[in-house]
Amino acid sequence: MLNIYRDAEGTIRSGGLNEDLPGHVIWLDLINPNSEEIEFVERRAKVKVPTKEALSEIEVTSRLSKSGDRLYLSAPVVGHAMIEHAELSPAGFIVSPEILITVRYESLPTFDAVSERVQREEGLGSGMGVFIALLEAIVDRGADVLEHLASAVDEVSRTVFRGNLKGSTAQRGADFTLRRALSKVGALGDRSSKARDVLLGVGRMATFTLDVCHEMLSDEFRDQLHAVSKDVASLSDYETHLSDKTQFLLDAVLGFITIEQNDIFKVLTIASVVGVPPTLMAGVWGMNFKFMPELNWTWGYPFAWSVIILSAVAPLLWFWRKGWF
Repeated sequence: MLNIYRDAEGTIRSGGLNEDLPGHVIWLDLINPNSEEIEFVERRAKVKVPTKEALSEIEVTSRLSKSGDRLYLSAPVVGHAMIEHAELSPAGFIVSPEILITVRYESLPTFDAVSERVQREEGLGSGMGVFIALLEAIVDRGADVLEHLASAVDEVSRTVFRGNLKGSTAQRGADFTLRRALSKVGALGDRSSKARDVLLGVGRMATFTLDVCHEMLSDEFRDQLHAVSKDVASLSDYETHLSDKTQFLLDAVLGFITIEQNDIFKVLTIASVVGVPPTLMAGVWGMNFKFMPELNWTWGYPFAWSVIILSAVAPLLWFWRKGWF
């Protein structure tokens, strides 16, 4: 898909693949483009559209570069509408003073939001203005993700430290076992790392644009990019706090799992110790020796049972005094 946003007679609208583009084109938005759309954009804008593999490179030099008056930038962004199922998707930005070209491979809520703004706000009438609006939208999306993660981390924290991870379903709505707690903490850590990747990419793009295009930017654009950089810095600090808290929760859950395992081993130890003496007594009196005095006693049978029971009760009393149960 190719969306074309252009300024014609004071209006900005979207269009499709067309050789005739009236008005001043400010934004070409490629969504999982085919070869025909890529060839059209390269011919129309005289640029080289990067491939998905190139956009997925992690080296700074591959993500941030300048050729003439054009910036070639890329960064991962959060895809999917639902934050719970958010995944990273590469996005590329080719920025020039007149036009912005974006390349992405799935529908992204941030781009849809800026598209709506472009069509109703006259202030977004240049490629640089749209680019900065996209950065702001990505930062806002990242903030929403972090807020959602903070709420989820607090929920897990309350559950973990109530002292009973297997609480009643009436209190939690579901059986929250240690396994489920560990799985949720792991998922939170994974989503937190993805948010960090996005913020790192946006921060690099904003700083790089300020550094290499400082003279070409208007005061308004410079102020907006500085604001984006500050927001990214504050959100990165908050993400670090969430990562530390998630790691603490992970250690706590693993600690509870260790305690649970120790309790199980404690029960097995008690059972084995309690069972050994009676087994030994039964084995002695079960021997087929010709001479065994207890066989001729009147109270031999009750005596044997008494010894066997006492040998089982004595270890239990000892464990009880030690506070094992």
